[in-house]
This record gives sequence, structure tokens and C-alpha cells, in this order.
Amino acid sequence: MIAILDYRAGNLTSVQRALTFLGHSSSITDSHGEIEKADRIIFPGVGAAGKSMENLRRLGLDTVLKERLKGGVPVLGICVGLQVLFQHSEENDTPCLGILPGRVRLFSPDPGDDRNAPLKIPHMGWNRVTFSRPHPVFEGIPEGSEFYFVHSYYPEPENPAHIQGTTDYGVTFASAVAHKNLVAAQFHPEKSGPSGLQILTNFCRWNGTDSAPCKEPTC
Repeated sequence: MIAILDYRAGNLTSVQRALTFLGHSSSITDSHGEIEKADRIIFPGVGAAGKSMENLRRLGLDTVLKERLKGGVPVLGICVGLQVLFQHSEENDTPCLGILPGRVRLFSPDPGDDRNAPLKIPHMGWNRVTFSRPHPVFEGIPEGSEFYFVHSYYPEPENPAHIQGTTDYGVTFASAVAHKNLVAAQFHPEKSGPSGLQILTNFCRWNGTDSAPCKEPTC
């Protein structure tokens, strides 16, 4: 079973509908017991970093998430669920989970080029992700694939080895990261058509290591 962390953030049901479409059982839950028994965890979210961290701490989900990561359970972060993995977010000047070194910064509307119009913030809509290295969760994604984004802040990992994919929007930012049994995307796989569904399928078959996903679903 896949646990979808319920920390009162938006977009949880969209993730669950995508998983159901793919034939995978899931539960939207804040129950520590359910999360501790889950084969995999998805950590989605739409909203502000400050409120997200407040809810995670109030519900004790920050602790249980770290424990499950330490135990080797595959975890997928999405959007805000990627951003709060880092140490600090400029949004609400928020201390975050600190699972990955780095910070989250606000897009600047100034593109730094007089020939271009100011950037629209939030960054909303389809944009290309360039995957920089192989990873089981991003296997089988055609080169040049575009994914759906909605965000005003972007991650800036301290360790380049954690960057799995990048996207250009005024700056080149990390739109996918990975470390051990953790993988996360700034974009929304559940809203990104066939390529996004392929990512969810791969995650549901991934054992949390660098090896290729198995051929049959395991969740």
C-alpha cells in the first residue's frame, strides 16, 4: 500500500486518482500506524512552505517521514513536498525538514535581459525537464518531455549530485532531485499526461535503490 501524506496540503486526491488509474492502492492518511506499514510514501503538496511545515510538525509527520526514509522506504516528493525537504525556504522565511542540504528561493521577475519581458510568477504551465543522469524513477521518459508546473519558488540544492533534472525559467533550476531512497519533483507527475504517469508507474515498482524497477507492480 502507498501512503499519501495528509498534512492538509492540496492536490492529494489528484495523486490518488492517478494511482488508482494505474491500478495501485493508496491511502490519504496522517496515521502514523498506516504510514509505518506502507510499502511506499508519496509526499505531495500545494501551498505555502510555512503552513506546510507547521502542519507537518503539529501532526508529527516530520518525524515519521524521516524515520521511514532512514528505514529505506521509497519516498516521492511533489511540488511543496520537494521544497520542504531542504533546509530553508524564502517563503515565509521557513526552516524546513533539512533532509537535503540547500535552500528554496523566490523566482525573480527580472529575466536579466533587456530583450525579454519580465517573467510571470508563479511559473505555471508546461515546461521541459532535462534529466541529467539515469534513475529508475525517470526511466523511459522521452527526451524533451514537458511536465506541468505551478510554483513561485524553486529549489537550489547544495550538493550537485542530488540534482536529477533541470528546467529553464529565467534561471536553470533543479526540477527533480534524488538521494538514496528519496526522489522528488517540482512538477506534478499526476497532471503531466503519459510521461507523468510513467514516473508514477516507475516509482510504484522501484525498490528504493539505484537498480532498475522491477517488471511487475509490487505495491
